[in-house]
Formats: sequence, C-alpha cells, structure tokens
Amino acid sequence: MEDSLYKIESMRRFAGLKLNKATPDETTILNFRHFLEKHDLGQVIFKAINAHLQAQGLTFSEGTIVDASIISAPTSTKNKECKRDP
Repeated sequence: MEDSLYKIESMRRFAGLKLNKATPDETTILNFRHFLEKHDLGQVIFKAINAHLQAQGLTFSEGTIVDASIISAPTSTKNKECKRDP
C-alpha cells in the first residue's frame, strides 16, 4: 500500500495525499489496519460506502486491487534447439 500511495496518482487522489507531503509508511498503514480490525470497523466502513453508492444507484460487493507490472524480460529458451527464440 505504501508503494501504491507513492507511485499511483489515482490512489493518492483517493486518499487525499500530495507528493509534496509525507506519504504514510508501512508501519503507519499497518497500525491503522490493526486499529480497524480491533474495533471491527471494516464492515462498518464497507456498509457506509455501500449505502452511499446505493443512493447513487451503484453497488459494490467485494474487490481486490492487483498491480500488474510489465517488465522487460528475455525471450524463452524452451525451444527445440534450447536456444533463445528470435
């Protein structure tokens, strides 16, 4: 999450953060998560968000954020001759 808040502008905007201000570090984020879990606030927040979305005619059931990064990598060497594909 720390990396996402630093690298992904849409995540920063959603969280109300700016690059010229300190971004929460891993420990701060983890402490906040533990606070939410300790007080069972995850479902409370989820229900409040759903109520707001439903008032707008939208619904949200569950989700996962996946970071799919594209990196440069050599081609496969698993051809018949055990050489790199061109």
